[in-house]
Amino acid sequence: MFFSKKNRQILTEAQKKQLRKDRLYLILSGILLGIAFPPVPFPFTLLLFIGLIPYLLVIEKRERLLDLNRATYLMAFVFGLITIYWVGSWTKEADPFLMISGALLLFVNPALYMIPSTILYFSRKYFSPKVSVLFFPLFWVTFEYAYTLTDASFPWLTLGNGLPHFTAFIQIADIIGTYGLTLLIFYVNIFIYRAVKEFKTDKVKFRKNIIIAIIIFVVPLCYGFFKLSTFKISNEKVRIGLIQPNLDPWKKWVGGNLENLIHSYLIQSRQVVTDSAQIVVWPETALPVYLMDGQYPDLVDSIYKFIRANNVFLLTGMPDINYFNNKESAPKHAKYSAEGKFYYTIYNGVLLFSPYTSGLQKYGKMKLVPFGEKVPFSEDLPFLGKWLRWGVGISGWNIGQDTIDFRIPMNYIKVQNRKVLKLDTLKLNSLVCYESIYPDFVTQFVKRGADIIIVVTNDSWYGRSSGPYQHKEMSVLRAVENRRTVLRAANGGISCMIDPLGRTVVESNLFTKTQLVVDAPLAKQETFYTKNPLIIPVLCSVFSIWVIGIFILFKIKEKFKL
Repeated sequence: MFFSKKNRQILTEAQKKQLRKDRLYLILSGILLGIAFPPVPFPFTLLLFIGLIPYLLVIEKRERLLDLNRATYLMAFVFGLITIYWVGSWTKEADPFLMISGALLLFVNPALYMIPSTILYFSRKYFSPKVSVLFFPLFWVTFEYAYTLTDASFPWLTLGNGLPHFTAFIQIADIIGTYGLTLLIFYVNIFIYRAVKEFKTDKVKFRKNIIIAIIIFVVPLCYGFFKLSTFKISNEKVRIGLIQPNLDPWKKWVGGNLENLIHSYLIQSRQVVTDSAQIVVWPETALPVYLMDGQYPDLVDSIYKFIRANNVFLLTGMPDINYFNNKESAPKHAKYSAEGKFYYTIYNGVLLFSPYTSGLQKYGKMKLVPFGEKVPFSEDLPFLGKWLRWGVGISGWNIGQDTIDFRIPMNYIKVQNRKVLKLDTLKLNSLVCYESIYPDFVTQFVKRGADIIIVVTNDSWYGRSSGPYQHKEMSVLRAVENRRTVLRAANGGISCMIDPLGRTVVESNLFTKTQLVVDAPLAKQETFYTKNPLIIPVLCSVFSIWVIGIFILFKIKEKFKL
């Protein structure tokens, strides 16, 4: 026997052995989930459907909340270590603050997974363990959705995000979305777990649970094969050029020759125009300056000369600043410059340049990367924004205020065969980088009429790690959920076109200077998921809140002996 300070109890040798076995199970569960996520290829994706079983085998024996959450933390830590190890960048140029934030994330993120396990503990107070485990997926989805709602959100490891390589299975996302995929993954795990438990004692229950797991797995698969064989992709297409300049993201913000930078972009843009592109897309923060603040008239003029001479539209990621003379004319979220005595807003923006007007259409990024682009809760606690900044000059953006679809008059846009499209106006939306991981957020643009989803991004901060590949694959889910073509223009890759069935038609390699010209299919119809993106997360959340409420009422009643 020995004394464990961690557990504050004396353990027998048998208990010590079981504890070691449990830890191995938890580590195994984290590993199985981790290696099932992109960029690992398809066959490994199937591990998601069994990856939670070792974890479930351990937590069924954990009666105390502390023990239950310790088990959850260990599993989630291993899962995160394998999948999001790259967040701190860890390149030689990386900012120390970014690396510290990335390291902290690896330790803080797993703690949030204790939310669903805590609700599971509450549930066990009123329901049997066998019933409570059936509710566990609902608690898990509640956590995944709640994680998207705060300034500190980082919903990268939503279980459904692990399925992009499983093309047939994910087609049902046009009905249930990524949170629905999480439910399917979790329930397959649960019924296989229950079958494992009954294998030696009750063959009838074993077979019953296996059959249910197979049904949950096969029904979406059948739907997927049906969709893949019957879905008609529109013949109406717009020819678009995607520019991948492959600039060093660290050096770009230090400064340099802006004329040479613009010249380089225009050379690449001329090549796609030569290949009949009618819309040109540059990546996120294509230039490291507030181009439209009046200080760079020659650069602005060179852009307008190019697009007017070639009769093309330019959609580009670009820092955007707006000035206001007084507090009354400024929006509430505007910042104040004590030195200049003016109010201003700054956005990680997207601008649409038109060859037929000098007016700009603008969008300001609404989902900012925690710590990278905005210090969480800095609006309520301003001192945080002063203390926590990193050195490439892009932290502290304002939050964009509205979803915007860019509108292009169709009399200027023609399809490849030179026939004018039937639509009066082509509508594009442009997500900025991190925004593409939020399923219900993307539907807001589609509801406004976006015919194509565009993502401008810069994933070069993270080198040749898993990060750029994972980010690209999440756009596969956005394509399927909304049945829209998704185009990505990335600074150093991966630029690509994904069709409405989630198939990558063409993509670039990482860290190459290149450009792609694609014929992007248009779509107008809205999927069930587009119209109803919150049905599953809201229902799960309502049930979870009910369980929490019952637990609280029980405790109050117990305390006051009512």
